[in-house]
Amino acid sequence: MAESATADFTVLRCGGTRLESGLTFAALHELLWPVTERISTLPEPQANALNGALGTSNDVADRFLIGVAVLTLVGELATERPVLIVADDAQWLDEPSARCLAFVARRLRTEPVVMLLTGHDDPVDGPWETLAALEIRELGDQDARLLARAVAPQADESVIRRTIRAAAGNPLALQELTTSVAADEISAHPLADERIAVGPRLRRAFRARIERMSAPARTALLLAAADDRSPRSTMYQAGLVLGLDAVAWDEALHSGLLTKRSDGRIRFRHQLMEAVVYEEAPPAHRQAVHHALASVLTGENADELRPWHLAAASEAAGRLDDEVARLLEESAHRSWARGACATAARALRRAAKLSSSMDDVARRLAHGARAAWEAGHVDVARSMLERAEGFSSASTVADLSEGLRGLIEFAHGNLETACRQLTRDMERVADPGQAFTLGSMALRAAWAAGHDALQREALRRLERRLPQGNFPNADLLPLLRQWWTEERGGGADDRARIVAPGAHLLTRLSGSSWLLMPPSPLAVAWGIESALQEALRREIDMLRHTDQVTALAQTVALDIAQGSWALATADALEGLHVAEGTGDDHLAAQCRAGLGWLAAARGDEQTVADVAARFTEVWVPRGVRVFSACAEWNLGMSALFAGRAEEALDRLVRLSEHGHHAAHPTVAVLAASDTAEAALQAGQRATAEEQARLLRRWAERTGAAWAISATHLVHALLASGTEAEKHFRLALDVPAAESRPFNYARTRLLYGEWLRRAGRRIDARTQLAEAAEIFRRLDAAPLLARARAEQELTGQHLRRDSAPARGTLLTAQELRVARLAAQGLTNREIGAQLLISPRTVGHHPANVFPKLGIVSRADLARIDFGDGLHLIG
Repeated sequence: MAESATADFTVLRCGGTRLESGLTFAALHELLWPVTERISTLPEPQANALNGALGTSNDVADRFLIGVAVLTLVGELATERPVLIVADDAQWLDEPSARCLAFVARRLRTEPVVMLLTGHDDPVDGPWETLAALEIRELGDQDARLLARAVAPQADESVIRRTIRAAAGNPLALQELTTSVAADEISAHPLADERIAVGPRLRRAFRARIERMSAPARTALLLAAADDRSPRSTMYQAGLVLGLDAVAWDEALHSGLLTKRSDGRIRFRHQLMEAVVYEEAPPAHRQAVHHALASVLTGENADELRPWHLAAASEAAGRLDDEVARLLEESAHRSWARGACATAARALRRAAKLSSSMDDVARRLAHGARAAWEAGHVDVARSMLERAEGFSSASTVADLSEGLRGLIEFAHGNLETACRQLTRDMERVADPGQAFTLGSMALRAAWAAGHDALQREALRRLERRLPQGNFPNADLLPLLRQWWTEERGGGADDRARIVAPGAHLLTRLSGSSWLLMPPSPLAVAWGIESALQEALRREIDMLRHTDQVTALAQTVALDIAQGSWALATADALEGLHVAEGTGDDHLAAQCRAGLGWLAAARGDEQTVADVAARFTEVWVPRGVRVFSACAEWNLGMSALFAGRAEEALDRLVRLSEHGHHAAHPTVAVLAASDTAEAALQAGQRATAEEQARLLRRWAERTGAAWAISATHLVHALLASGTEAEKHFRLALDVPAAESRPFNYARTRLLYGEWLRRAGRRIDARTQLAEAAEIFRRLDAAPLLARARAEQELTGQHLRRDSAPARGTLLTAQELRVARLAAQGLTNREIGAQLLISPRTVGHHPANVFPKLGIVSRADLARIDFGDGLHLIG
């Protein structure tokens, strides 16, 4: 197919092999070799990342940026002529290359690009699972007979019949068994009349053909099986080391088992042939072949391939080899630095097998576990950790793996268990900076579990572990006490200590240092979302290249608080897509929590229920109370806005109910005004008074504007007469209260309702009109309907606005493209940020312009993307 397409397509081709399945980006190197000169035309960050992956520079980048670079390169090639990407034997592709190709395949939309992958594995798991797959089924008996007859027209009918039965529709088996002596073996086998698996019989067929060949020719075959990716010249040089001459190679090449490719490589016709040749060879022969290959390797990949050949030789000899283990370990760390964590894990696991020292075995397994974890292979990481602990103490392995067991428990286990493990490992690791990171993670785990006592204990032990301040970010240690304790502080003084560092923190932190930051809900509760949002926006380009999902998940709650709901939706959807692709359940849940809250505010009760059901199923058993609490809050808010106060109250009081799986102090504070409103509507005044006290304590501790305003609002709802109006006015007059538009509009709505009931219709109209306009811009349908109903009760006749807000017209991707285009970014630059091709970016403006009522990219500069997408000026 690839050959026939050459005239009309740019063909990029690679193939997986057993040997190079452990070699970092080997397949990508083969795929892009014909177009490497085009890499220099890519945006500099992409070019650097791709050159680093291909080993032509020392640049380091994560897998996302490498994938974007390949996507951009393919997209640009496709503007000149259609592109055909072919990857044969996909099951043998090295993992970094496979994930990169899967990344590109999932993002090809309108480009004239065809990607064809062939393999033996069913792609229900792994990088190909979301791609369309066509299973090549076995041939029916009639077609199988036609093929067998075409291959061996002189064969006896009984041989044809027995071959068809044994082959079970496998075309390769039909071709090989029909013309080999194995056909006679099949007829003589006692199970010949039964329908049996092809595998064993096909192996016997290959073995029979191999055994008929001379010993030198079998050695030539074994060379090709041991390394079918090196050039033919390397094969011949290794053959000379083993005493092979041209006659041996001629016999091997004319055996029908090998093919010569146009690129100068020798390959087996099928991977099964290669496996049989290799596995049937005596260990001493395998050892000699690998030594010969290692001795003649040259070129850019020699340093990467040589340790693997030497390792295979040592394994064939059945002996340990510390020098080879050292070379493998060095190779692993080079792969790790290039972002090929899975390759590094495999190399370290193999190095451990060859190590004679128990300490070396433990170190290599522990480091390999860490690499496997960073590659997303949780089960492999667990297994390697357990093996490492069999060779050394748990304390030593914790230090070597940088506290990996606790991190795995945090991501995939029970949070209370994770907190205790992280705290123990914090005291075991030698590096103070890593101890600080693990301690911060333990605090986060205890907070997410809603376990105050465990949180206090983790903080106490962290302060005891790090009494001195001579490590990175040591100045943040006092700040943690403010973040993570429930002690009452000094109001404005406390707030100054929190906000000032928080505003500049993100400019200093990256990668795992994100763990030192408070979770978004806690930052929102402290009322510092503006400072953090400014820092996030300033650093967003760097964050996309290092920890994109975390950056997106962090911004969702901050955007919601500030009223940028369209942007919050876009960030949450994009973050969810990436988090699901990388298997990061926690960050995916953060995005879902934001989408659930927005759905409640917009009246989408089905989405609220779906998110809550998922959270209950997944997170309650794991003790992650913060997500359970978010689910109850969203359900309660949804019921409250739909007019079901008792149902809402039943949900919301659980946030403060001791021992309940949804009890969480931070979420309870954030939802306190909702709980108070529901309680008063349900006739439960005492509960509303409890919420007022909760809000007042938080306001006194933090000085957060939203908490002060909410405290006055709840007091207004509890009071009557002039006292109620005084608190309504105080709630609206709190400095910075307007920075949270939704909360501010709700206060105006409740004040307007109070004024209307007091007979002050003109005053009520002012408050209600302001509230309705904000709700309209935010697309908060339930409260907009409530505000308009109140306006009509004041005697005001409204003209219904049938046109939806601009923000609801754009898809999430259209919104992100429009916002970046408004900043002056080119299609290439936008594609690099959004992980889509420039060609795909170019399709969006045609849809965006008419929806926004503009005619050019220049007009995008007049759109306010933070508040309903309205025109400025």
